[in-house]
Amino acid sequence: MLKTYLFLIGAIFCEVAGTMLLPVSQNFTKLIPTTFLTIFYLTAFYLLTFVVNKLPIAIVYATWSGLGIFTIAILGYIFFKQTLAWQAILGLFLIVIGVVLVNSFTIKLN
Repeated sequence: MLKTYLFLIGAIFCEVAGTMLLPVSQNFTKLIPTTFLTIFYLTAFYLLTFVVNKLPIAIVYATWSGLGIFTIAILGYIFFKQTLAWQAILGLFLIVIGVVLVNSFTIKLN
């Protein structure tokens, strides 16, 4: 089970890295960021193929997208100076709490 969650964390990392490169690629006109963006996204989906064989796809997608949204929002604030209202920050933490709850319940089922 640990290996499955490591693959999921790797998929989340790759998806976040690819998403963070979207503005840098300038609408896919910059070759190097676009190349890395493509590699990161393909790697994320490749890693997800291993995870969906061990965990329910709903749990995988909720975890992948939820933690991805949280991480991208935080990194957008740090690297791109994007602002977040306190309500958005609260919502992001609620997403993380939901992901933790869903995965805690899933682990007990397996």
